[in-house]
Amino acid sequence: MSKITIYVARHGKTMMNSLDKVQGWCDSPLTKEGIDAARYLGYGMDDITFRTAYCSDLRRTHQTVQIVLGAKGQDDIPVIELAGLREACFGSFEADYNGVMWGNAALFLQYTSYEDMYKDIMDRKINYSHVLNVIKKLDKMGMAESFDQLEARTQESLKEIAENETQYGDGNVLVIAHGMSILGMLYNLGGDKLLKGALDNAAVCKVIYEDGKFTVESMGDMSYVEKGKKKE
Repeated sequence: MSKITIYVARHGKTMMNSLDKVQGWCDSPLTKEGIDAARYLGYGMDDITFRTAYCSDLRRTHQTVQIVLGAKGQDDIPVIELAGLREACFGSFEADYNGVMWGNAALFLQYTSYEDMYKDIMDRKINYSHVLNVIKKLDKMGMAESFDQLEARTQESLKEIAENETQYGDGNVLVIAHGMSILGMLYNLGGDKLLKGALDNAAVCKVIYEDGKFTVESMGDMSYVEKGKKKE
């Protein structure tokens, strides 16, 4: 069986990230900081040859993947868009301040602050599924996704990528997605044990697909960006 190494990276920082606003299905362009981080990521991956790249159908991942591949000198490889890689939908909370959405979820779960809730997530006392499920309950539009919904569609896309690439033999694949969609995809595949904090913009998670199984080797790795900065 072929061995596929999948590098899953979060997009660069966007305008809405900078404004600390909820950005799920809503979209905004990369800031200068986000463009720089994507370029550093490309520089830092200069010793990895990608066969194919994938991204979601949202602008911020398209922009990021083009910058990364351009910095690597691989802007001629196929880039495949998969809607299943899209960020979680947060319904009526979209474009509101993060503090409002996460704060409401924290109150529903009887926390005095969302910082305390986040600490319990990192301490494995609760997990992201609890929080997303609460946001779905609180969403007035009825559009927000539960964790199970997010996990199902992102893992379906991951499987599609792996099975598609396997037919071409061993290889490396780049995937640009979103913070929560990456967590939905990898959390219950072993990523929960490797997660040390939030997934920063341009952070990389490394996944191996071999013999029909996924193995998550790292989560939230910023070493590629740091390496790329030194090459500037």
